[in-house]
Amino acid sequence: MSVKKRRWGKFFVVGFLLAVLVCCGLIGISNAIVKHYAKGRMYADVGEIPYRKVGLVLGTVPIVQDHQNLYFRYRMDAAAELYFANKVSYLLLSGDNHISHYNEPESMRQALIERGVPDSAIYLDCAGFRTFDSMVRAKKVFAQDSVTVVSQQWHNERAIYIAEHYGLDAIAFNAKDYTLGRRVYLKNHLREALAKVKVVLDLLFDKQPHFLGEIEAIPSSEPCRCP
Repeated sequence: MSVKKRRWGKFFVVGFLLAVLVCCGLIGISNAIVKHYAKGRMYADVGEIPYRKVGLVLGTVPIVQDHQNLYFRYRMDAAAELYFANKVSYLLLSGDNHISHYNEPESMRQALIERGVPDSAIYLDCAGFRTFDSMVRAKKVFAQDSVTVVSQQWHNERAIYIAEHYGLDAIAFNAKDYTLGRRVYLKNHLREALAKVKVVLDLLFDKQPHFLGEIEAIPSSEPCRCP
């Protein structure tokens, strides 16, 4: 091998190692920042969580590969528990409804009605395409100054960080988590670690939600529904 090729090989290895170090550093710093803002604002015991007028339930797909998505089930259980413990008066269900046959908010609404939550206490945000959109829209579209976020702990951490940036006073109720084994556990937590990097960058570069629109304050005489 020529001296020139060996030199370029060393440059490549050094460059690759530096890139890995930068990525690891970015992941570590971003995750530490997000977790710092969430510290002391998350609750697992419904008896300890303070009252907020609105519980913001973050959406997910109800069915995965012909099986019930337990993330969805546990979020609905947690939201109903909050409501019946009188820790929230209304539930804002925020999720994806970008195509006609896929409607996360409506699926959540039906699941909560099945659990006994009255339809009059339920509001739908059909443009909560991702956590970022859900949090910003709760503040700017649904006119809330404070909310209780309902999702799994790792998800709630991101939500609280976004809320802090937009002046939304958010606490969180952690729904039950689950894992299907070590491989899935590692995959999910790696994805979440990268999601925390993305949210830090989104806020750094002033990312905006896909849609805002008219103010629909809660409560209103007509609870909003997906078209």
